[in-house]
Amino acid sequence: MKLTYYGQSCFAVEMGGKSILFDPFISPNELAKHIRLEDVDADYILVSHGHSDHTADCVTLAKQNSATVVGAFEVALWLNQQGVENYHPMNTGGKWTFDFGTVRCTHAVHSSAMPDGHYGASPMGFLLTGEKSFYYSGDTALTMDMQLVPRWAKLDFAVLPIGDNFTMGYEDAILAAEMIQCQNIVGVHYDTFGYIKIDHEKVKRAFTDAGLKLFLPAIGETIEL
Repeated sequence: MKLTYYGQSCFAVEMGGKSILFDPFISPNELAKHIRLEDVDADYILVSHGHSDHTADCVTLAKQNSATVVGAFEVALWLNQQGVENYHPMNTGGKWTFDFGTVRCTHAVHSSAMPDGHYGASPMGFLLTGEKSFYYSGDTALTMDMQLVPRWAKLDFAVLPIGDNFTMGYEDAILAAEMIQCQNIVGVHYDTFGYIKIDHEKVKRAFTDAGLKLFLPAIGETIEL
């Protein structure tokens, strides 16, 4: 499965013949200034919560690609009010089978508000199963609920925040990897702001010492998982 990283928590995967984009935050990100929105394809856009560093380019990219946006009920309705025509509302604990695979909404421990201050529903993560299975935790603290993930799927890889301060840091991400029983981890939500800058070599070494493989793709890079 191919994964393309666009910075912060934004990435895309190709699954079931579809391009699935997560938490689009590209144009406001100084580190992603070489990425042109016109070049970003998406059949579906999955939004974990309402914060602007996860939704900033959602309306633009949804309109550009006629993409279907998937998110919590209130998030999906807010985006519809901003002009997104195609959307599928969900909520924590629910699952739905799309034409690329099944999406299960998982619990995330964080906060959420839409960019204009409207209620942003409870934050979520996503477990996708199909040709391969992977878990994107969304912005979250370490939570014991992660122990449920292996009951639902055997993961090929997981996407976890590692930047600390606003989410779990790399130490807790290592514990999360143990809970979800996954060795291949893609790190996100780091370096974009001063609060979440990391020492790449130190973090990679910690994952290696724990018997895990950490992927930190460059912004715009596509990797095979």
